[in-house]
Amino acid sequence: MLFSELADYYNRLEAVSSRLTMIDIMTELLNKSSKKEVAHIIYMTQGVLAPPFEGVEFGVAEKLVEEAISVATGYPKEEVEKDYKRQGDLGLTAQSLCGASKLKRMNANKNSVTEVYKTMLDIAQTSGSGSKDGKIRMLANLIAAATPLEAKYMARYPLGQLRLGLGDSTILEALSKAYTGSREFKGQLERAYNLCSDLGTIGEELSAGGPKAIEEFKVTLFKPIRPALAERLPTAEAIIERMKGRCAVEQKYDGFRCQIHKSGSRIKLFSRRLEETTEMFPDIIKAVQNEVRANKIIFEGEALAFNEATNEFFPFQETIQRKRKHGVDEKASEMPLHLFAFDLMYLEGEDYIGKPYERRREALEHVLKSSKTIIPSTMILTSSAKELDDFFRTSVTNGLEGIVAKDLTAPYVAGARKFSWIKMKRSYRGELSDTLDLVIIGYYLGRGSRAEFQFGGLLCAVYNSSKDVFETITRIGTGFSEAQMREFKQELDKIRVKAKPPRVDAMMEPDFWVYPKYVITVKADEITKSPTHTCGREKLADGTEVGYALRFPRIVGEETVRPDKSIEEATTTKEVIELFNQQKKVGVEEE
Repeated sequence: MLFSELADYYNRLEAVSSRLTMIDIMTELLNKSSKKEVAHIIYMTQGVLAPPFEGVEFGVAEKLVEEAISVATGYPKEEVEKDYKRQGDLGLTAQSLCGASKLKRMNANKNSVTEVYKTMLDIAQTSGSGSKDGKIRMLANLIAAATPLEAKYMARYPLGQLRLGLGDSTILEALSKAYTGSREFKGQLERAYNLCSDLGTIGEELSAGGPKAIEEFKVTLFKPIRPALAERLPTAEAIIERMKGRCAVEQKYDGFRCQIHKSGSRIKLFSRRLEETTEMFPDIIKAVQNEVRANKIIFEGEALAFNEATNEFFPFQETIQRKRKHGVDEKASEMPLHLFAFDLMYLEGEDYIGKPYERRREALEHVLKSSKTIIPSTMILTSSAKELDDFFRTSVTNGLEGIVAKDLTAPYVAGARKFSWIKMKRSYRGELSDTLDLVIIGYYLGRGSRAEFQFGGLLCAVYNSSKDVFETITRIGTGFSEAQMREFKQELDKIRVKAKPPRVDAMMEPDFWVYPKYVITVKADEITKSPTHTCGREKLADGTEVGYALRFPRIVGEETVRPDKSIEEATTTKEVIELFNQQKKVGVEEE
């Protein structure tokens, strides 16, 4: 397939907002793709070169793309920059300047999708002395040979700003329809995707082996499994009732969630977002090598800085200092980590995903029997609400977040939030029992005392996983430090867009829209019904429409964004509705 054909499909996708229409367009695109192109097209549509755990990044800044457009079109850099400021989109700048190029277009070279993908991969992998000039030259050559429409997406792609409005869920439905004729196979595709976190691999397997290949898809070492997530309940009684009696109850730790893959001497660590973090935690790697009694294993746990002298956990604000690319060894010596392991997914060639939790825990404890750095999470077995509540209070007193109750008979549910895991976190008088992770979709200009910062607050949304859109839930206008205001303004300006992004469902309009990219953690006093927000919006009997909103929202901590969470991992609309229904119940308050 020529890249010009792909650009036509992207242009069609960008022009529509209906998710069903997007699925139909993407289905048509996949049906026209060869088996060798499917993975490349999926990665490109996701705006990446590879899944996150491979760590392949473009390493391309806006200034570099401006220079490439200048070289490709013959316009001075100043004119390119001026047009970019006018349009606010380097893709549109590339399109308009290519359409009026001062240089003769290289019609002889029509690039295929695979050629463009491989060139972009070369751009990402170019490093060292002279790498910037090399990147500019390669990108300029692509743009110079492109039609104006092709140039738009060639400029946007390395910046991660294709703006097509497709999430992974929509791509999975398109794959299902393209290769089975209906969207009903999406569940099987999602299961396989949750086991490997690689949508390109899923497309490749499906196109080559058909539905059977997906039905037989298994866990693979060094392809991270999308983490299981916990539902929420407000009381010990509610948890015991839901679990129907005896369950495991683990302490909930506030650290780095780590998924560990080991095969002989080869070991890799992956974060909650499935990015490789192996180099950041040499002390954990050493412990896995020397203390874990298994040759091939996948397990997960929470890494925390632990003060052995006082037998206390360091707060997350201190633990987070361990996540760094420089000065790793010095910080590891100063603040060693303990890994509290809580689940097992694979052991010595055997898939443990489908086994009941009781079996997984027993096997995990066995392989960690002699380890001092990696230890099983503290756990009790109980069918008593009082015993669960006492364990919860003790955990909170020791500085932990709370507890997670687990169904002893349930499998590991990768990539989903189910009641096989139920969390209960400490709460404070007059607050919701849990924080919410929200996606920034816009921001407001500063006024009055904030005018100098040009930042006055955020418009935030939750993720509606069934519709694959982001629905507004709150405007946050207070509680920012001066440093946060400056940082938000600086980072959000980079992803500012002129119109509402296609995956955003909103009635309110901020001063500036931004492309959904960043997640923040927010605390609020209450969830209320709202006529102005779209989260869970529904029509009432009297014909009015209301959604859900947050009362007195404020950002949590000094960190501006959650680096460990992707936008699809944000709090969902379904969770907000559950929290709304729970908040009237009597919860446990910290004493």
